[in-house]
Amino acid sequence: MTPAASRDAALEALLARIRGCRICAAALPLGPRPVLRASATARLLIAGQAPGTKVHESGIPWNDPSGERLRQWMDVDRDTFYDQGRIAIVPMGFCYPGRHARGGDLPPRPECAPAWQPELRPHLGRVRLTLLVGQYAQAWHLGPRRKANLTETVRAWAEYGPELLPLPHPSWRTVAWARRNAWFEAEVLPELRRRVSTLLDATDG
Repeated sequence: MTPAASRDAALEALLARIRGCRICAAALPLGPRPVLRASATARLLIAGQAPGTKVHESGIPWNDPSGERLRQWMDVDRDTFYDQGRIAIVPMGFCYPGRHARGGDLPPRPECAPAWQPELRPHLGRVRLTLLVGQYAQAWHLGPRRKANLTETVRAWAEYGPELLPLPHPSWRTVAWARRNAWFEAEVLPELRRRVSTLLDATDG
C-alpha cells in the first residue's frame, strides 16, 4: 500500500468510527446521525456548529438556507462546496442537538469536540484555511485569542493570520446583524472570497 493509500485508509477508518459514534445518543432528540465530510487532500476546512433538522434528515452538511447564505458569502457553487477533495466540513457537534424551549437550536453537544477533533485534525494536514463559522467554532479553535463576543472576534479577523477566518453563523438572524455591522460586507466578505478562490484554484501541495 502506498503512503497516500495508507493515509486515506486511516482517515476512512476514523470517519467510520465517527459515523458510528453514540457517546451522547441519550441526549439527542432525533437520535445520532453524525454529519461531516473530510478528505486528506482538502485545503479548506469549514468548522461550523452542529446540524439542524434539515441537515439531520438529508445527511448533507449545510443543506439548508444557512448553507445557501454561506455559499453566497464564499462565492462558490454547490458542486464546488461539496467537493470534499478540496473542502472539508467538520462542525463542532456532528449530530442535531435539539432545540431550546425558547426557540433556536441548542449548542453542539459538549462531548463531541473533545472526543473527535484532536484525533481528526491531524488527518487534514493540507488544510491552509479554516473558516470559523459561529461562536462555538471560534471558542474551540481560538481559545483565549477569542474576543469578548462574536462581533468583536469577527471584526478582529486580520489578527488570526491567513490560516483562520472567523465568521458569524449565516442564519437569517445574521441579515440584521450585517446591516448593523457594514464593515462585514465591506471588509470581511471580499477577503473571504479572495482567500477561498486562491485556495481552490491552487494546484500545488
